Amino acid sequence: MPDDSSDITQGRARGKVSLPDPGRSPWWELGRRLLLAVVILVGTVMLVYLDRHAYRDGNDPPYFRVDLVDSIYYTTVTLSTTGYGDIAPVAEHARMINAFVITPLRIAFLVLLIGTTLEVLASQGREMFRVARWRKKMSAHVVVIGYGTKGRAAVDTLVNNGTDRESIVVVDPGPEALQEAHADGLAVVTGDATRRDVLRRAGVENAGQVIITTNRDDSNVLATLTVRQLNPDVWIVAAVREQENVALMRQSGANSVITSSDAVGRLLGLSSLSPTLGSVMEDLLTYGEGLEVAERDLLVSEVGQQPQSLPDQVIAVVRDEKVYRYFDPVVTLLARGDRLIVVRPAKELPWAPRPGTHDEDLATDDA
Repeated sequence: MPDDSSDITQGRARGKVSLPDPGRSPWWELGRRLLLAVVILVGTVMLVYLDRHAYRDGNDPPYFRVDLVDSIYYTTVTLSTTGYGDIAPVAEHARMINAFVITPLRIAFLVLLIGTTLEVLASQGREMFRVARWRKKMSAHVVVIGYGTKGRAAVDTLVNNGTDRESIVVVDPGPEALQEAHADGLAVVTGDATRRDVLRRAGVENAGQVIITTNRDDSNVLATLTVRQLNPDVWIVAAVREQENVALMRQSGANSVITSSDAVGRLLGLSSLSPTLGSVMEDLLTYGEGLEVAERDLLVSEVGQQPQSLPDQVIAVVRDEKVYRYFDPVVTLLARGDRLIVVRPAKELPWAPRPGTHDEDLATDDA
């Protein structure tokens, strides 16, 4: 898979839902047990053949000899409990070997085959039950289309900010993405995200957010259009490589558009002009260390104050679903219902008020 993301336009749409499983695949277990059954069968054949002089073939007079074919025949009918009796052990030690070696092998052989069949059927039933139960729980979840570098980073950010992994679904056609997402404990729908049936399997109609992070802008636009048709109210965040495609992405229905190439290029330019400024920007973009950019509710005690006077470093104010910079005259004084975009130490919870103010009332509209 490309380092950036898998291409959702390649491969056929399969739309298979697969949930992460810490154990091995049931088909791997089936293959392992069949191999073990073959080992038991071959071992028993060799045991009989090496001791063939102690057996007698009743259908081969006057010599009653047992050869390799007879050994295979005797082993198969014995392990399957058929037992025609035409070949039988006549020597005392051969009878003891049958009693204490071949009989336990016969039992093990039957248990192995019957147990494997029952387990495969049970595993399939459990998987169907898990998927059905998963579908019932999928509501207001997050769908991540494309599990490359950007998709994994987006999931990490969501998880680090309190989103449950069980409420995240990955849509990607690549087998590598399936393995990586399962290793990260995520459910995966394998298929082309530009197809409605695949997105329906991911529960897009009931999703709260959709993040589109493939490495082709045309695929992102088509996926955005399809998602918006299935769910007119879902919040869509999409990535584009080229700035000229931002307007097209917004027209397709994306609520927020991130230009990946421009953002990286700007960071490279800032780092070249000012290494210290570049390091600060990198700090803001890196989770868990130094500084973090976060959004939080306004406290009752902060109503009527200026954004610059708060303990947090306020860089923007969200009012009536619009974002204003902290110096905008519209937000000179903070009002009930405002939300703050702040820069704060990474050790503090990004979605909570500052330490020492957790028990204060929030100045929301319905407070």
